[in-house]
Amino acid sequence: MSEIQIRPAKPADAGAIADIYNQGIEDRVATLETDLRTPDERRQWLAARSPRHPVIVAEAGVQVVGWGSLNVFNPRRAYDYVADFSVYVERGWRGKGVGNRLLTRLIELGRELGYHKLVLSAFPWNTGGMTLYEKLGFRTVGIYKEQGKLDGKWVDTIIMEKLLE
Repeated sequence: MSEIQIRPAKPADAGAIADIYNQGIEDRVATLETDLRTPDERRQWLAARSPRHPVIVAEAGVQVVGWGSLNVFNPRRAYDYVADFSVYVERGWRGKGVGNRLLTRLIELGRELGYHKLVLSAFPWNTGGMTLYEKLGFRTVGIYKEQGKLDGKWVDTIIMEKLLE
């Protein structure tokens, strides 16, 4: 894993970010999103991010093999110190430690940016993700029953959190 570098995302990464996100959508492992993304949409998404909501990429040589972001959990001011996050890894790189490197950096960024807590919502069948979250100290706080409809079926999501202080 030493060949993997984690760095801030650039507009030029939008195509790779879209491709990797679309794999997550198609594989039904990480999101209730069903609409595929385009490089242009992801460029606009990157441009609209605030400094408190960074996007990072994992790079192997010149290839982006994963990305992660800190996201607004809730727009109300009381939630300014809570962030949701995203981590997506290119299919061929899953299970090789890329997600660990990305999430470890997001946790560091969360602390640097003054967040008190990171939260997530995950699919119970995403065993790789669930193992990673537990390994990095996230705890399960509940289950949203029938949180969304995916491929015509209601699916549950597990809610997890990690206090950063």
